[in-house]
Parts: sequence; structure tokens; C-alpha cells
Amino acid sequence: MRPALPLRLALRLKQLGIAAALVLATILAVRAWDAWRAPPLSLWHREVPPELDAAQIDESSWEAWLAAEAAAMDHVRARVTDELPPEERVTANRYFAASPMNPAQHSLDWNRTQVLMPDGAPRGAVVLLHGLTDAPYSLRHIAARYRERGFVAVSMRMPGHGTVPAGLSRVRWEDWLAATRLAVRHARALSGDGNPLHVVGYSNGGALALKYSLDALEDSALPRPDRLVLISPMIGITSVARFAGVLGWPAVFPPFAKAAWLDVLPEYNPYKYNSFPVNGARQSSQLVRAVESALDEAVNSGRIAGMPPVLTFQSVLDATVSARAPFDTLYSRLPANGSAIVLFDRNRSAEAGLLIRPANANLAEVIVPSEPRKYAVTVVRDGEAGYGVAETLTAASNETGRETLGTGYPPELYSLSHVALPFPCSDPLYGSAPDAGESPGVHLGTVAVRGERGALVVSNDTLMRATCNPFFDYLVERIDATIM
Repeated sequence: MRPALPLRLALRLKQLGIAAALVLATILAVRAWDAWRAPPLSLWHREVPPELDAAQIDESSWEAWLAAEAAAMDHVRARVTDELPPEERVTANRYFAASPMNPAQHSLDWNRTQVLMPDGAPRGAVVLLHGLTDAPYSLRHIAARYRERGFVAVSMRMPGHGTVPAGLSRVRWEDWLAATRLAVRHARALSGDGNPLHVVGYSNGGALALKYSLDALEDSALPRPDRLVLISPMIGITSVARFAGVLGWPAVFPPFAKAAWLDVLPEYNPYKYNSFPVNGARQSSQLVRAVESALDEAVNSGRIAGMPPVLTFQSVLDATVSARAPFDTLYSRLPANGSAIVLFDRNRSAEAGLLIRPANANLAEVIVPSEPRKYAVTVVRDGEAGYGVAETLTAASNETGRETLGTGYPPELYSLSHVALPFPCSDPLYGSAPDAGESPGVHLGTVAVRGERGALVVSNDTLMRATCNPFFDYLVERIDATIM
């Protein structure tokens, strides 16, 4: 018979249990109240288009995947676009057929999976994986560069993306990983065996690229990448993010259905959701945990020695992912295989730098570990005469190389951001100096935010965020150097 707990300990545990229950009840009550006050859900929050799940994707041909994707797009057109109430038929709504932000108005719909073939015989293949709430548009410039270099470029649309935000309310991270496997199979079939295979992952796509590569170390049926390129990778999560799913619990009661959403916003961006369901955050956090577990297993088994070289680009100021996590979670475990990480420091010459929080002032120096390292670190920062400099610490030493770049930070930009890195400033949607020849109708990168507060449908913080990378040419040069 198990001995009884001491009375004092039992009482203490009971008190802690009651306190935890009260805290949870308070959180759920606040979430229910916020949901009650939130804007009403629109069609794009309620209509979930049909998508293939992981098991179906693994059994699908490429043609079947494209057919299923087309069916999802048709569902959005019939059940959302064609059914919009009059008050939502406005130019700022991407789902309004006549809006310049409707992707159907553009020459190429980058919400769909795209395959770019080189002019001659393929000399390699690259699979590009976009981020959470994004679309293949986010990596289109990098895809175009790979195509120019003779690679087949497969830009995969992840399930739940490119249609309506409600698509993320039911998707599972295993569906995204299955889509990654399908994209790699197709890219390899197009390029042929023996040619190099690269995988480029942005944000949540970075976690997928890493998970696929770790799986390929264990499963010989999966083609192994020869190179990984990670951009603002989602590696490592906070303890709060692990419990994101709890925030959606009140949604089981119909009056609080909006609790299933972290953000309920108008949808003006043609290639990115503004609204965000709790399930999207939950699936992303579960993916990151799966990556952490796979890394642990690879290290313990010794398979980590087979990892391909990894090139990572990360802004030191990033409100979405941890800038330190790639060092602590990934690079500290990689073999000495030529991996490197590029950090974009804040603009220390910007006047806004006078207002920088002390904790953010010297992040580049704080984040980079001291010796020994098995990888190179480059810090891109503002230099003299308005030009940027790239300072590189070689692997296993603090010997510094210095390269002056052909461009620098504009004075109004005090840092890059999570969303800025994969876009040149000529991008027609997100650029600060957009290419007018490709205009989608609105230049989100040049929207001015000065005016009276509280007048816009989005917060000023959203519009103030850097949306393009003045050092994009350097980013592409670094990728070019890895293309064999």
C-alpha cells in the first residue's frame, strides 16, 4: 500500500492545483471576452476549402496535387469571391473579384505552386518552402535566381495557404511535411539523379526544410539535400508558444467561435494572410518541437554527421522568431561541413537608433558565440559613406574578413525584420522602390504611416515593419556561391 503524503505537502499541492485552475479559468475568460468583442467573422474565416491531407499527399502524383490545388482555388472563388456581401466588395479586399489586390488580376498567381524550368538541360534542383500565412510569392526572387543558374525551381504551396485564412484552421504540420516530400520527389524527377539538390526554407519553411533533411538522414528513400538555405528560420519556440492551443478552447462554444482566431483582420494582401487562427500557431509550434526532437535523435545516433552544409540568414531584430535559436539549437550541433550564418545588424546610423531599447542595442555582439565554432559568421552592418560592410568571422577562429558592399541602409530604416529578408527593394508589392512594370495595384512597401492614430484597419506597427532588404543582392551572392 502506497504511503499517504504528509498532510502539509498534500495541502500545498491542493493549493497549487486550485491556483493553476484559477489562472487557466482567468485566461479562458479573457479570451472569451476578447472573442465576444472581436469583429465578426467573414466568409474567408468560415469557409474551409478542400485540401489533401498527409496520407493523400504521400500517395499523390504531381498532377493530382495540382488538380487538388485547383479545386481549392475554385472553392474560394465560388464560396467566397462570388458570395461576398455588397459591403465587402471593396478594392482593399483581396477576395473582391475587381480588386487590384485579387491575385486573379495578376499575370501569374503566386498563391499557387510554381515550377520554373531553366532554359537548357537542368544542372540541379531547388525546392522552396514559404512561411506560415505566406505563399510561394515570398521566395519567387530566389527561385528566379536558381532558374537563371540552370536549376529547376519548385516553389511549393503549403496546404492551408494561398486560399483563405480558414484553411489554416484545420491543417496539420504533417500535411506541410508531406507536401515537402512531394515537392522534393518532383524536383528530383525533373532534374535527374546525380544533380545537386538544394532546399530553401523561409520562416516556418525553414523548420520544414530542416525536418525533411533530418528525416532523410534516417530514411534512405528520401533524396538527401546537398545544401540547405534558411531565411529567418523558425527554430526554437518560447514556453508560451507551446500552449498556444489553449487560447482556442472557448471556441468550442458557438458564441465564442472567434476565440479560435488570434487575429481577425481585413485581407488586403494578395499573397499573405493577415488573419491568423490559433491552430496555425499550434501546428507551427508542434513542428518546431518535432525538429528539436529530430535534432536530439540525430545527435545521439551520430547521424548528424551526415547533415548537408547550412547557410542561414537572420536579422538580429526579429519579432517572430528567436535570432539566437539558430546558434543554440542548430549550429552548435552541426559538424564542421562549411556551414555559415549571416546576421543583419541594426542600422546604428539611423536617427531612430537614438530610441532603441537598451536590450536591443548590441544584439549582434551578444548573439554570436565565442570560440570554438565549426561554422563561419558574417555580420552585415552599416559602414562608412552610406555603404554596408560584411564582417566575417571564419570557422573556429575570430579572424575577421571585411567586405564593403555596394549598398547600405537607407537613413529611415533602423533595422531589417523577419519579413524583409527575401525581398529586394524593387519588389512590386513589398519594395521601397518598386518595379512599376510588375505593379499589383498597391505598393505595401511604400504606404506612409503618418496621420492620425486609430484611423486605419491595421495597426501602425504593421505598416512600419520593414518589408524589403536593401542587402538582398548580397544575400543572393552568398546563395550563388553555394550553387555547384
